[in-house]
Amino acid sequence: MSSVRRALLSVWDKTGVVELGRGLAERGVELIASGGTARALEEAGLTVTSVDQLTEAPEFLGGRVKTLHPAVHGAILARRDSEADMAELAARSIAPIDLVVVNLYPFDDAETLGATDEPARTELIDIGGVTLIRAAAKNWRHVTVVTEPSDYEDLTAQMAVEGKIGVATRRRLAAKAMRLTAWYDSRIAAWMSEDEDGWPERWTIGGELVAELRYGENPHQAAAIYRDRPPRPADLTAVEILQGKALSYNNYIDTEAARRVIRDLHALDPARTHCAIIKHTIPCGVASADTALDAYTRALAADSVSAFGGIVALTSPVDGSLASKLAEHFLEVVYAPSFDPKASEVLASKRNLRLLAGPVPDFDETAGEVRRVGGGLLFQGPNLTWLPAGAEVDGELHCPTAVQPTDAQWEDLVFAWTVCRAVASNAIVLASECTTIGVGGGQTNRVGAVELAIKYARQLGHETVGAVLASDGFFPFADNIEVAAGAGVSAIIQPGGSRRDDEVIQAADSAGISMVLTGMRQFRH
Repeated sequence: MSSVRRALLSVWDKTGVVELGRGLAERGVELIASGGTARALEEAGLTVTSVDQLTEAPEFLGGRVKTLHPAVHGAILARRDSEADMAELAARSIAPIDLVVVNLYPFDDAETLGATDEPARTELIDIGGVTLIRAAAKNWRHVTVVTEPSDYEDLTAQMAVEGKIGVATRRRLAAKAMRLTAWYDSRIAAWMSEDEDGWPERWTIGGELVAELRYGENPHQAAAIYRDRPPRPADLTAVEILQGKALSYNNYIDTEAARRVIRDLHALDPARTHCAIIKHTIPCGVASADTALDAYTRALAADSVSAFGGIVALTSPVDGSLASKLAEHFLEVVYAPSFDPKASEVLASKRNLRLLAGPVPDFDETAGEVRRVGGGLLFQGPNLTWLPAGAEVDGELHCPTAVQPTDAQWEDLVFAWTVCRAVASNAIVLASECTTIGVGGGQTNRVGAVELAIKYARQLGHETVGAVLASDGFFPFADNIEVAAGAGVSAIIQPGGSRRDDEVIQAADSAGISMVLTGMRQFRH
């Protein structure tokens, strides 16, 4: 157990600090505080020793230097079980500090605070607070460090019952403090690195807990979600949950997959409504139409079997008519910009259905992807490009076949290609009238993916004759074209780049199929 005789309080967030100070003072603890914290305690009628009184050195450089002093850090870092340390304190007339209560300048809140330019944001980089925290955490065997107002009540409660603070509590709070400084430094490093090119020699992720989840992919796996940057309105971690159960691990993954599909389609054609229905991260029904009701109806009809228990994302608000249609099917999540009062009334009966209100996501050039492998992390930049620069839906993409796509086919081809990039490789998407009719994904060979997409389309009652086909990777052999031709596919879009491109193009010509080459693959492993 560790007695608390002197406490240093220096906080930006004053929440609960007066109550904490009062509770400590009632137990005979001497209060030391800096700047605004000292004023807040004094205005509450508490006796406080200011830091500059303790150090006999007034703060200077506009407050940049105030706690960086031997009288402060010697009092924190001295090991109580070291005769040499305690003798040095006594020789300098320094009394130990047993409790350090600190929270940091809110660097991540710079924009909210109006610190939008570089000098202003730089001033929100805390120096003294981080140093106090690290000093106290390093000496956790003898000193208690508290960095969150949420811990004040537990701290005073333990002191009230036991009179001291236990070693387990000190270590737990020190670990929490070190996580805070590591996260804080990672946020600063990320900001200062924004304009750098290439891969840094060291890379850190600063995550802040958003919520513990009921479980992960399976009930026996623990899971949580963290935020790795200040919230933005279009972030999935920031959107408004209007009703329903808390989002699960799988809900988050599937909803983000659905949001990316509608983001891409919206970028191609912002005038229309786009709807994506996702199951296990894979699009099972996607459609573009003039109204939200039509887009959802067509997306659902694409594969109503797979849509059971799926995730729906839309680029337009949900009204009462669409809500009635949504209520007919079992769904896990509906994501849309908004839900009008009638829609909310209709869907209120589906108490477990999660309704998420949020904008169409932005393209974020900083949002890379991370995967874990044995002993390390794989990091890649975001895949924000799927058409060559300047390519439009009017036929500017390379078409080496004798037959050229019609205007309607061009529209369907680019739609299918855009959806295809959301399907696990090897990926094939069949589409007609800007609606998916068959998806073959996650196959170990491309012929199998083509056959699977055709099989699903036919099983679901869709007409494959005249449909278009998109492939996320090139066709290594002409047999893929032969299978597509047998199903009546009229146009194909694929990256090209195979050693047998000439054979593949010849096969398309022989079948009367138009083929567009994008020059870029869209693998999703």
